Amino acid sequence: MAALGRAWRALLRPRGARGDPAGRRGVRALRRSPVRVLQPQSSAERPQPPPPQPPPPPAAVERGAAAPGLWYEKAAPGDRRLGKVVTIAKSKKFRDNHGKVLLEGHRLIKDALEAGAVPQTLFFSTVGHLKLLPEAEIKRASLVKVKFEDIKTWSDLVTPQGLLGIFSKPDPAKMSYPAAQLANSLPLLLICDNIRDPGNLGTILRSAAGAGCEKVLLTKGCVDPWEPKVLRAGMGAHFRVPIIANLDWESVPTNLPAGVQVSVADNNDPDAAAGTAGSAPASPKPPVKPSPKAAPEHEDEEGAAAVPELAAQHYYEDWARAPVAVVIGGETHGLSPPALRLAASTGGKRLLIPVVPGVDSLNSAIAAGIVLFEGKRQLLWRHKKDDRQKLPVPG
Repeated sequence: MAALGRAWRALLRPRGARGDPAGRRGVRALRRSPVRVLQPQSSAERPQPPPPQPPPPPAAVERGAAAPGLWYEKAAPGDRRLGKVVTIAKSKKFRDNHGKVLLEGHRLIKDALEAGAVPQTLFFSTVGHLKLLPEAEIKRASLVKVKFEDIKTWSDLVTPQGLLGIFSKPDPAKMSYPAAQLANSLPLLLICDNIRDPGNLGTILRSAAGAGCEKVLLTKGCVDPWEPKVLRAGMGAHFRVPIIANLDWESVPTNLPAGVQVSVADNNDPDAAAGTAGSAPASPKPPVKPSPKAAPEHEDEEGAAAVPELAAQHYYEDWARAPVAVVIGGETHGLSPPALRLAASTGGKRLLIPVVPGVDSLNSAIAAGIVLFEGKRQLLWRHKKDDRQKLPVPG
């Protein structure tokens, strides 16, 4: 009976309860406490994140007064506003997209203010710079005093004056040009065709203002007139004569007065090659066909045959009758076919500037000055002649 009881107990004993590690693990697992399920908490019971720390108070702006009611601030170390000067000066895309231009120096900034240009920010190194500018106009701008070393770093000049200004891009229709300029304006217009050198364009604009041009038109392909080198060479001409830039040739006629005659200036005198550049023609020259190599990127599928022929004459002969426009071509490609077609459609002529045989053609800026001032001379002479004819004849 005892053996039967032991056998029965062995059958009832769980498998692995003795000498079986797996059984022991199973027993221990059964003794573990069950996982506690956390109920969702309400928004009121949830732990709230710590409140954000308030930003540090801005550094106090140091201010000063250049004159009664004329306040300025001193730039703190690390002020990034002056860095925008470089972006505006070097990026045409930025100037076009943001409508801002950079002006430097007393003369240029003063001319801009007097013409009605809108200043946004003026950077200066000493208060004396502000006293040379019209006070009423600069009150509309933010005035920031910076170290001269900072201006020297950003300036494009060898000897900067210590005065920089960021202006809204001027609109020629809203400018107030000097009274003396308007009083001496002539029905003489200038069209620039692919003038790509900044120094040349600035000098051409200066000549146009000096000759009393009514307007200057710049076609696509010309350098941006608000590029710093153009502004320096222009010497304030941007604020003395209206400048309409970035025109395609289809829109050029809409910017010209009715009845205008468009002539083109040409340095390539056919007489110069024959050694007769100094002699004046006894009769009108026959039409001269333009060179096929002029402005090759403008050639259409018909080639040079599509470019009309123009009657040619020396620039000092009679050609300027009000209103009149002159086209100046770039030195690299010369006159483009659209310019020649416009001149032909208005009855214009090719104006030749004779040079000594063997001498290279003239610089575009010099050619523009020669033709513009000759046009001015002819217009004034014709005006005086008409006035004399209107005088009553003594009886």
